[in-house]
Amino acid sequence: MELKEIYDPEHMSSTSKTIQHDLWPLDEIDPKKAKLPCCLVWTPLPVVSWLAPFIGHVGICLEDGVILDFSGSNFVNVGDFAFGSVARYLQLDRKQCCFAANLLSHVCSNGYKHSQSGASLTWDDALRSTIRNFEHRSYNLFTCNCHSFVAACLNRLCYGGSMDWNMVNVAALILFRGQWVGLTSILRSFLPFAVVLCLGVLLVGWPFIIGLMFFGLLLMTWFLVANYCVKSLLDY
Repeated sequence: MELKEIYDPEHMSSTSKTIQHDLWPLDEIDPKKAKLPCCLVWTPLPVVSWLAPFIGHVGICLEDGVILDFSGSNFVNVGDFAFGSVARYLQLDRKQCCFAANLLSHVCSNGYKHSQSGASLTWDDALRSTIRNFEHRSYNLFTCNCHSFVAACLNRLCYGGSMDWNMVNVAALILFRGQWVGLTSILRSFLPFAVVLCLGVLLVGWPFIIGLMFFGLLLMTWFLVANYCVKSLLDY
């Protein structure tokens, strides 16, 4: 009887939940030193962000605050955020992740699917596993980019109980919930766009604004269609 009680699946599941939420405290966020534990981070891209300021480069941080970002084919930056310092960040809650040692210890509704894709025991374990995977991926702005890497990390964590993270909802998460590092970051993100816009109107006129809007619309349409309609085009 005692053996049955010890190995009872319900008992194991409740024990796993207790262990999962017993997480060690994180250090304070310090954007100036590029230490942002368990954060999503964003910075504007040269040229691209000048034309479409809602597009930028994203990364995700380890529990000690070190930034990881997929910035080139077969290459994930560790501790050296490509394209400049962090402009926006959003700290994620580890309690919204599913850390499962076995199928019975899943707290998400995607237990079997999550196990198949590769569940992890810790936040850092999930990110490092994703790094190993992306070290064999070719970088492509439209099909496999920095947003793809972050989405893959969140899917491995089953963050928020979801395994449907993609380029679009990762971008929306940092865009609508991200916190600016400071006034300088805001200026660095929007001033080039404002300058380009003013010069375009001055030299070309209103057709420049129409062309710029059309460019932004094309980008948004591509990512929406690719991520929600033709997923086979993407490499996650």
